[in-house]
Amino acid sequence: MSRNGWRQTADHRPAHGLPRRRVLTAAALAPLLAAAPTPARARPAPLPHEPITPGGRELIEPVHTTLADWKKVAKALGRTGDMKRKVMYHTGLPRRDLRVDSHHVRVKAPLALGSHVSFVRYADDSTLVMGDIVVTEQELQEFVDTLQEHRLHLTALHKHLLSQRPDVWWVHVHGHGDDPVAMARGLREAFDGTGTPPDKASDPDEKVDLDTDGIDDAMGAKGSVDDGIYKCIFVRREKISDGKLVLPPGLGSTSAFNFQPLGHGRAAVSADCCMIAKEVPRVLRALRKADAKLVELHNHGLTDEPRLFFVHVWAVGDAVRLARALRHAVDATDVVAAGS
Repeated sequence: MSRNGWRQTADHRPAHGLPRRRVLTAAALAPLLAAAPTPARARPAPLPHEPITPGGRELIEPVHTTLADWKKVAKALGRTGDMKRKVMYHTGLPRRDLRVDSHHVRVKAPLALGSHVSFVRYADDSTLVMGDIVVTEQELQEFVDTLQEHRLHLTALHKHLLSQRPDVWWVHVHGHGDDPVAMARGLREAFDGTGTPPDKASDPDEKVDLDTDGIDDAMGAKGSVDDGIYKCIFVRREKISDGKLVLPPGLGSTSAFNFQPLGHGRAAVSADCCMIAKEVPRVLRALRKADAKLVELHNHGLTDEPRLFFVHVWAVGDAVRLARALRHAVDATDVVAAGS
């Protein structure tokens, strides 16, 4: 027994030289320390049959389809589409009904008013639909309400143009499920609440009043004509996924530079650059040095990996000189010309 009347056993004896007050304090704190969270355990190794990516996610690949696979979707949409890269059923719905002016330029529909939706089938037999839709400010709220009634999601709401008249908005649409026809019906109902007209075929051989060879050389890409607009398209090099779905190259991950002739070699340029986070500052600096006006910096998706950012820009001037200057923004990103 100690002089204080309590027994010091081997289990309860204070350390040599440690005041009794510290011992009592430690005893009082013991329950709190016991309740503190323990360090996270290492993630168990996956079962041998689990296809796990380096990021720890099981990814599902798209499968090849043909136009015949999408006949019911085309009927539900009320518009025909085409196949891109053998995996995307793409339908264009340009707003040719709108007369839009921006910075004293009458904007042609293929320059910046080109609504479109794409359907992709996956190895688990599910379907992804993604699109970028042009609506007027008066059409916007009803359009979004109709999408939501059909369980189609709004993932971005933004602008492509500065000071445009009338006020126009761009809506990114996202849907994933087992019934592509039901999604197409929902889109059709949303479109029917707008002035979106039926599409008409454009003339791929139409000439444009621009030095297209000079633009190609400056941009490092072979462009194409779309209803009087010259377009240079680039796609990201990485494998891009949305949740567990691998996105085909070009779906929601393109950089596009559209040139509308204004006469005497001049053009209005509406462009959209696709970037990962670390590329954003360099691209924005390059665009401003090219005298391009920044319109919008935003995301298109909610669960993309790597996380993608998009900047919309506007520029007017000599087409080849603009292309040469804009090329620095392209070179600041990890992209390759579409079709390369």
